[in-house]
Amino acid sequence: MPRNRLLQFNTIPYPLWRRQWPGPLGGFVRRMSERYLAAEADLKPPANAYAMAEFMARYGLLGEERAGAARDAMRQHPATVEIVAQTGLEARPVENYMGKVRLPAQWSPQEAVILTWPVMYPPLWNQHAQMTEAITPVAGVQIIVPNALWATAIQHVLTRRGKAEMSRVRFLQLPTDDIWVRDYGPIMGRGANGEQVAVKAIFDPLPEYPQAQDNAMPLAWAAYEEVPVKHLNLHLEGGNVWSDGAGTLIVSEQVYYANPDLTAETLPDRLRMALDFDKLIVTPRLDREETGHVDLVIKLADARTVLLCGSNVAYNRPNIEAARRLFENTTNAAGERYRVIELPMPKLYLNWGVYPVWRSYTNALTVNGRVLVPVYGVVEDIEALATYRQAMPDYEIIPIDCSASINGGGGVHCLTKEVPGKMGD
Repeated sequence: MPRNRLLQFNTIPYPLWRRQWPGPLGGFVRRMSERYLAAEADLKPPANAYAMAEFMARYGLLGEERAGAARDAMRQHPATVEIVAQTGLEARPVENYMGKVRLPAQWSPQEAVILTWPVMYPPLWNQHAQMTEAITPVAGVQIIVPNALWATAIQHVLTRRGKAEMSRVRFLQLPTDDIWVRDYGPIMGRGANGEQVAVKAIFDPLPEYPQAQDNAMPLAWAAYEEVPVKHLNLHLEGGNVWSDGAGTLIVSEQVYYANPDLTAETLPDRLRMALDFDKLIVTPRLDREETGHVDLVIKLADARTVLLCGSNVAYNRPNIEAARRLFENTTNAAGERYRVIELPMPKLYLNWGVYPVWRSYTNALTVNGRVLVPVYGVVEDIEALATYRQAMPDYEIIPIDCSASINGGGGVHCLTKEVPGKMGD
């Protein structure tokens, strides 16, 4: 199917079968999910290596390898899994950090990147493998899995692909509700003495889906990693926070939708209950885009350079042009004026005739000299990659195929969560 066709029918990487549907619609969605999606991975997960190999073969995750060979390999080489939690909701003691936390810039040294593997969404396995392969040469990767059998399957796939540095991959057993770890994962920063601190905000943006395990994930992870936690009494997802590490904090106006009690006057004070920053910038959000997050509107290439999503799609042009004017007429916390560089935007399409899909190139990850840029198999990819190379010439620009994940509203940035390096590393 041409990827710029207006009406498309692509896998939606959300657990639709868990959603609260009215009346008999719930049963219909469940049946359709079992027939056309990999809902069985959630409803009836594989119980042994044989069942796992059959599942992987059914969804094309083995390539030309036979299921029997994969089963034998997984039996012989089980993955080493660190058990963080059995349910994702287990109570663990955690140190509460009493001071304020400064969020580092994404271009500062990173120790690791967290991924929640899309076990329920086979079309996304290739994307997560690409991200793992791009990150492991320069940082560790922590892969969140529901149990050890899934870790063994993922290890088998990555090993057969032969591109990831497996010595830098850790498997953490920590059940979650979904894959968008950028939003529910720990918002990592530094305390007054440079120590790692995890900021825990309130995660519950989609009331029709279960999210208790996602909301609990940062506490379980921080307790296991022995990282203190700073609680932030704010409904805020990680995809709606950008920092230059030097006092500038950027969010989109989605924060007001998530926290209707807040105003432009009270928001900075609420944020400062946990975060140390000098200047707050609130950008417009994209209309008819479900997340409303800032990482689909802009990306900081450095403290003075803003990459802006394209205004060539008419529907959101006023919002994007407003964001451009905002950054052209303000400065960062150091008083430096911004250079604004616009990226292209592929044409909008409707998934299943209902969900508008915005393919933003700002949803990229910077990690230790590399930039993982989402691409979508369209002609605009060429211009987007060229723009990144021009704006960030000292970085290695690596394209990641996000044509599957974007149907859930996100690319590379939405599916990753960086952990800053320890001081002195």
